[in-house]
Amino acid sequence: MNHVLNVLPYLVAAWVFLVGCYGLATSRNLIHAVGCLSVCQAGTYVLLLAVGYRDGATAPVFSDVKPGSRPVVDPVVQALTLTDVVVGATVTALLLALVMQISKRHGTVDPDELSELRG
Repeated sequence: MNHVLNVLPYLVAAWVFLVGCYGLATSRNLIHAVGCLSVCQAGTYVLLLAVGYRDGATAPVFSDVKPGSRPVVDPVVQALTLTDVVVGATVTALLLALVMQISKRHGTVDPDELSELRG
């Protein structure tokens, strides 16, 4: 049972990522596609947090105790996750702005109706 609990966060991360990829592949709306891309990004948050998790560890704050006296989680992984959140929000905002411009210029957000984008 303990082995399943160790693997569970990785399975959740993979499931969330695959659900986002499925939505992205089957989307008929650019706004929906941007949302599905954000769901894929959320899978990476879960993965990064699963990598940095340590059972019984606390936050890496050493103001009250001496370093090395207690187990702490990896602060680098926490910083990478925070950076991932900020980059994901920025990319989502940029993509939504592009979708708005496509909607204004072409009058649709259906990728199948955008004939100018076909090769």
